Amino acid sequence: MKIKGVLFFLFPAVVFSGCASKSDLVVVSDDVRKLRTESETIKSQSAASYSDVQQVRDEVAQLQGKFDEMGYRNQQTFGRLGLEDSLLVQKMDNIDTRLGRIEQQLGLGLQKPAAPKGSAPAAGSVPSSASTDSALLNEGVQKLAKNSYASARESFTALMQTYPKSSLFDDAQFYIAESYFSEKWYEKAVLEYQVVIARYTKSNKRPAALYKQGLSFEQLGDQVNANARFRDLLNVYPASPEAAMAKKKLR
Repeated sequence: MKIKGVLFFLFPAVVFSGCASKSDLVVVSDDVRKLRTESETIKSQSAASYSDVQQVRDEVAQLQGKFDEMGYRNQQTFGRLGLEDSLLVQKMDNIDTRLGRIEQQLGLGLQKPAAPKGSAPAAGSVPSSASTDSALLNEGVQKLAKNSYASARESFTALMQTYPKSSLFDDAQFYIAESYFSEKWYEKAVLEYQVVIARYTKSNKRPAALYKQGLSFEQLGDQVNANARFRDLLNVYPASPEAAMAKKKLR
């Protein structure tokens, strides 16, 4: 009788305990479904984000490849032109030397007189506050000293356009090249120094142009052409101050 009574009281507790467990399972099951849904959503978003990131990486890689290809082509072009021009520089100087000797032997004295500084401005000239070619050159040099590169080039260009027969033409061209070198635009500096080297073979700026062009090649990572220019300088202008610096570069 006592056992039956105990079982009678325990039966409801077991029943309720069973019901509570089923209820808990339902809650847990719902939570699991929610977590799975959130997990799938996160995976989907992550996949989309990864795809976007990968697309950006691919685009960056393509751009980098294009930049590398352009850099390689530029280096090859500069290398070919630089080595060819290295031979032309020496040929031009040899021709000038031979012509000078012939003129001396014949007593012709065919040297052209320098154009007078401050000669009359040409038509369509560029206006400037400076009144002469020397004033324009000084104006540009002063701007260059103040790191006003574009403004300095305007003054030098004004000199060249206003006084096309000025004896300071080569100086203006050299300082234009200097402005690009100071601006660290070395590709452009190489080209502008080349104008001085190729066109103004008698200019006193030519040794400096050769040396600075060598430095420009060096800054571009083209040591082959840099050394070629330094050797040109030593061969053509061995007594110049720039030759001493070039010699140190070649050691």
